[in-house]
Amino acid sequence: MIWTVLLLVQALLFYFILTNRSRRKTDPPLDKGLVPWLGHALEFGKDAAKFLNRMKLKHGNVFTVRAAGRYVTVLLDPHSYDTIMNDSESLDFIRHAQVLMERIFTLRLSHHQMAKAKTMMTKYVLICLVSRLCFHFHFMAGYLTLFGEQNNNTTDLSSIYEEYKKFDDLLTKMARGTLKSEEGKTAQSVRQKLWEFLAPAGLTADLGSRSWLHAYRRLLQEEGVDEETQAKAVLLQLWATQGNVGPAAFWLLGYLLTNPQALWAVKKELSWTSQVEASGTPLMDRPATTPVFDSALEETLRLTAAPFITREVVQEKTLHMADGQEYLLRKGDRVCLFPFISPQMDPEIYQEPQKFKYDRFMNKDGSVKKDFYKGGRRLKYYTMPWGAGTNGCVGKQFAINTIRQFVYMVLTNYDLELCDPNAQMPEVNASRYGFGMLQPQGDLSVRYKPRNTH
Repeated sequence: MIWTVLLLVQALLFYFILTNRSRRKTDPPLDKGLVPWLGHALEFGKDAAKFLNRMKLKHGNVFTVRAAGRYVTVLLDPHSYDTIMNDSESLDFIRHAQVLMERIFTLRLSHHQMAKAKTMMTKYVLICLVSRLCFHFHFMAGYLTLFGEQNNNTTDLSSIYEEYKKFDDLLTKMARGTLKSEEGKTAQSVRQKLWEFLAPAGLTADLGSRSWLHAYRRLLQEEGVDEETQAKAVLLQLWATQGNVGPAAFWLLGYLLTNPQALWAVKKELSWTSQVEASGTPLMDRPATTPVFDSALEETLRLTAAPFITREVVQEKTLHMADGQEYLLRKGDRVCLFPFISPQMDPEIYQEPQKFKYDRFMNKDGSVKKDFYKGGRRLKYYTMPWGAGTNGCVGKQFAINTIRQFVYMVLTNYDLELCDPNAQMPEVNASRYGFGMLQPQGDLSVRYKPRNTH
């Protein structure tokens, strides 16, 4: 027993020695934290935006931190983002995605299988809309639209929603591997139930809105993926279609309701668009854009879209910064961009970045404003809610159209008002930084009544 303990201690010491390191002249600033191996993992996971802002003030736009034995280089200069996003030789996106897929969905797909699935997905509408103001109803509508009724209609859709909500609430802890014992049991139980619910989805041909799912299942079958793994992959798609667009719709509607001038401007534009459609104007002669709505949506996403863009360093790479500095990225490390901090919330780029301004992305003539600057230079990436480069969101346009249709439907068919005219937007759940759209800690109470429309 004593020898076993001694061997274990020696193994741990050896591991700590191997994973510990000092900064070389060519490395970015290194901040290992006070606790060996663990480093900054707890602070990073609790509120990534707060932690990374603190690191930026201390070290500048590029630095390396230690978190749970891993070294992560964080880049926060949008002028330098292309050097990361355009490199598929030294940096790899798929490896980190595979880690998350296994932790969250217990799903293993090869690099080849994931690439083929992504190519197939670009041919189909993959985004549906849920609203946090009536999340349950829209989840069921989206589920039926994209996945259909399973198990001969015997499955209670409310049960699927309840299990999905439990799953989503545990998602960040699953991704970080920080589930407590009981949470781990709950996560496994929820996953098992959702796999059973989703097992029949897409097995039969469908020419309607579920044709994408049948094509996806057929692709997995052709790749030799067994039925159990297929069910796990369908759960991945359920989360992908429900996880981000719903919160985006909530934030947009919430910002409009708490900003009367913005609400009035969007309603006026939507009313005019409706009149044009009702007049029978030929499709080619109708306005191609809704600039007020588009600006309000872009502003909403600037404030609430906070994904990490992460790559694995598969071979040493020299990071060429826009200011002329150079740093070496070590093989085996990760590199992470966090556009939420810069450009999206950067006070040098946006005046009063914490404030919702519905017309921020409009010029005075109504055209789209694309000219934003940092350090006297025009930015290529001035907001990045959809990612960018080869790993940008394939469902971007579908998502935008779905949100537009939802807001149009709500604002033209219902009279809405806040129960408390002085209500403010709820705080964000800080643990969701890095995982796409942020989610609210609370809600907004509204009164609504249907209009007398045809």
